[in-house]
Amino acid sequence: MTSAHLGPTPAVRDLLAHPRGGPTVLRIVLGTHLRRLREGCGISREAAGDAIRGSHAKISRLELGRVAAKERDIADLLTLYGVTDEEQRGQFLALARQASTPGWWQKYGDVLPSWFETMIGLEEAASLIRTYEVQFVPGLLQTADYARACIRLGNPRATDRQVDRRVELRLERQKLLMRDGAPRLWAVVDEAALTRPMGGPEAMRQQIRHLREMAERPNITLQIAPFRLGGLAAAGGPVTILRFLEPDLPDIVYLEQLNSALYLDKREDVEDYLAVMDSLCATAEPHGRTPATLEQVLAEHERAADEA
Repeated sequence: MTSAHLGPTPAVRDLLAHPRGGPTVLRIVLGTHLRRLREGCGISREAAGDAIRGSHAKISRLELGRVAAKERDIADLLTLYGVTDEEQRGQFLALARQASTPGWWQKYGDVLPSWFETMIGLEEAASLIRTYEVQFVPGLLQTADYARACIRLGNPRATDRQVDRRVELRLERQKLLMRDGAPRLWAVVDEAALTRPMGGPEAMRQQIRHLREMAERPNITLQIAPFRLGGLAAAGGPVTILRFLEPDLPDIVYLEQLNSALYLDKREDVEDYLAVMDSLCATAEPHGRTPATLEQVLAEHERAADEA
C-alpha cells in the first residue's frame, strides 16, 4: 500500500470538525496515521527521527500520542513519507495544531501527574468506560469527602491545598457523566470497597447514598460483587477498559499503580482483560439488585454508627 492511500480518513475529518476528548485523542489519532504512513513506506523509526532532527524514541512518542507534535516536524515527516497532496497535508497539519491545544485539565498541572493526564483525555473521548475496583469506589462515582479520604491515603505528604486541588480535579472529571452525549459507565465494585469506612461513618453513608442515586442514571450500570460469591476472576487489581467511537482508536486498558500507570492497546492484551471483565460482570450481582444491596450496606453502616 502506498502512502497516497494512507491519508486521513473521513472519520478524521469528522474528528477535526467535532473534536471529542481534546488533545489527548487527537494526538493518538495523529500518531496512528503517522505510524501507518511510515510503515507503508518501509521507513525505520531511526530514519524518521533523522528527518526531524530527533531520535527513534521521539518518533515512538509521537506515534503513541504521548507528546504534542510541532507542525514543522509533521510537515517534514509527510514529505519523507511521500504525502504531497495539499489537502491531505492540510488535514494532518490541522490535526497537529488542534492536538497541541491544552485540555481543561491543564489548569490542574500543579497536582496532575503526567501519567494520569492521558487517562483524563481518554475518559473525555470514551463511549464506554468499564471499570473494576476492589479497595475503593471508582473515582468517577466518589463524593468529595470520600475522595478526600482516598487522596490523603495515597498522598500522605500532600498539603491541604494540594489535597483540595486533587479533590476539585476529581469532581471536575465526573461532569462528563452528566453532559449530553455522556459515555456509558459500567462499574463492578467489590463489597469490600463499600464496607471499608473511608473518611469516617458519615462520609461512607453519603457515599453509599450517592452510589444509589448514580445507579439510577440511564448511562450508568453498577454491579456489586458481594463477599458470599467467593472467588472472582483475577484481574490482578483495579482495571479500566475504555472504548471509543473513533475507528482509529482501539480499546485501551488502563492499569493504575502507586506512582505510574500502564496503558495497553495490543489486541491480545486487551482481549485478556476483556475476558476477565466479562467474567467479573457475569459473576457479580446484576445491576437490578444493586439498589437493594446498597440499602443493606447503608443499613449496616447506620447500625454500626448507632452502636459506636
